[in-house]
Amino acid sequence: MAISYNPANCVVSVSVSDYDRSVAWYRDVLGFELDYELKEYGWCELKTPFGFRIGIGQTETVVAAGNVTPTFGVHDIDEAIAHLREHDVNVEDWHEIPDMVRLSTFYDPDGTPWMLAQTLVPVEAPSG
Repeated sequence: MAISYNPANCVVSVSVSDYDRSVAWYRDVLGFELDYELKEYGWCELKTPFGFRIGIGQTETVVAAGNVTPTFGVHDIDEAIAHLREHDVNVEDWHEIPDMVRLSTFYDPDGTPWMLAQTLVPVEAPSG
């Protein structure tokens, strides 16, 4: 069994200490387009010209500068989690943002976090 990736959903998630300031910076300074926003969750995604999105997520504290969590879209998060567990990967059970996405964090051998995301709504593939 292998992981069935969903190339229409590739997000690099960035934890931020000031949501509004960071959204403005990525939008106005870097020129990324706000794709959608869930302000009540402190989350948005911005389109980049590179075929992936930047996800901005509000946290109470940013653990370390450079705290970025690449997020890979998958078609079936349960299958992907099972695959990782078969390979003794430290992977968390998924949690769901209703009617939007299921997310699961997993860790490489050095403890670096990565994330899986199964969209619950259709996502268009980035145009290249």
